[in-house]
Amino acid sequence: MKKVIYIVLVLVVLAAVGFKLMSNKEQMAANAAVANIKSEAIPVAVTQVETAKLDKSFTAQGNFAPIQSLTLLSETSGQIKSVLKRKGDKVRAGDLLVQVESNTMAADLATAQTNAEKAKRDLERFENLAAGDAITQRQLEDARLAAKSTQAQLVAARQRLTKTRITAPISGEINEIYVEVGSFLNQGTKLYDIVNVDKLKLKVKASESEVLLINKGDKVTVKADAGAGQEYEGVVTAIAAQADPTLKFDVEVEVKNAANNNLRAGMYGTAYFEVADQRDAMLLPREAIVGSIQNPSVFVVKDGVASSRKVKVGVVTQDKVEILDGVQPGEQVVRSGQINLREGIKVTLLK
Repeated sequence: MKKVIYIVLVLVVLAAVGFKLMSNKEQMAANAAVANIKSEAIPVAVTQVETAKLDKSFTAQGNFAPIQSLTLLSETSGQIKSVLKRKGDKVRAGDLLVQVESNTMAADLATAQTNAEKAKRDLERFENLAAGDAITQRQLEDARLAAKSTQAQLVAARQRLTKTRITAPISGEINEIYVEVGSFLNQGTKLYDIVNVDKLKLKVKASESEVLLINKGDKVTVKADAGAGQEYEGVVTAIAAQADPTLKFDVEVEVKNAANNNLRAGMYGTAYFEVADQRDAMLLPREAIVGSIQNPSVFVVKDGVASSRKVKVGVVTQDKVEILDGVQPGEQVVRSGQINLREGIKVTLLK
């Protein structure tokens, strides 16, 4: 029995040793294959960094904002009798939006009107008496003060009654409503958000070199990313006098909306600033860029070896990219074949 156990143990040990040898052989074969791959040069197509003339025209992206927007607050107190405009309705300046209960205000106005008329008649009578020295100068002055006081009370009562008719202070569209019929208003109660999108402001940022190329009043071509390529004419209305912490300058472009107001506040848009001048720039084909335009890099070939380099890009056209930093004119940059490259790998140049 013991002899059988020994035999089984020996067989198990031999099987384990064989498995280990086989695994080592497979690993060695894999390492050899990797080494063989590393030793092979990857064929790539290259291009040289070239200096050429580039149009100084540039684009800038930003968001559309309404030309006017406000939150309308109540200037009176009382219960709402009727609401005439709802969310989504278009309004013109002066349109009636809300009517507040006005019986009390109307009664106050009638009383103030009566008091003012009485004070006016009293003043006329006192002035006639003063002409005949029938009253003192002090009595005449008191009558004048009473007439002025009641007239001021009349003006205030009229204003209070007028404010029960709440009207739109600007033209636009009701973006939000905060009250209902039966609501009780206090002074300062929020009523409506009104937004005017007949015109919009496209707020973009320009670099220090770009901002020197534009002036207030310049015509600008504007496109909305969601607008199916439709173009709008814009005008530069404001340029910041001071840069932000990123050394960019705020620029506002006023855009007239289409008849159906298809542009909306908050949409993303692009402004094209056309400049009739050119400048020297280092250019590369767009396909030479590895990664995104926001985090770009290229593979530079030197002595048959590819090395990755981060680059800083400027203007991006349909097929060219301006390189501001990272490479020098005359250097060879991989144009195609980057998918197979890694740092320090050998390459051969395709004719």
